[in-house]
Amino acid sequence: MGSRNGVSREKLEALLGDHAASPLFSDAEKVALEYADAITDTRRDVSDELFARLKRHYDDDTIAEITMIIAWENASSRFNRAFRIPSQGFWKP
Repeated sequence: MGSRNGVSREKLEALLGDHAASPLFSDAEKVALEYADAITDTRRDVSDELFARLKRHYDDDTIAEITMIIAWENASSRFNRAFRIPSQGFWKP
């Protein structure tokens, strides 16, 4: 899906590694990815410090939209996993 929306293959592949250290991502993208990781890991919370860094790059409406998209993707993933629905193969490394 990302490649169809203009995200380069290099960026998509960098997501599999240490995207925080990758020069391919802007500071805004890096903090959004860190935020997505924090929301996805159910054993941890989004720290006040992380949320403050997110607010430096995004307004409240954008943060709400980012949060909704991450939550939707997490819910979809858990639903598919519970029902053993395999990947549709939209992107393969």
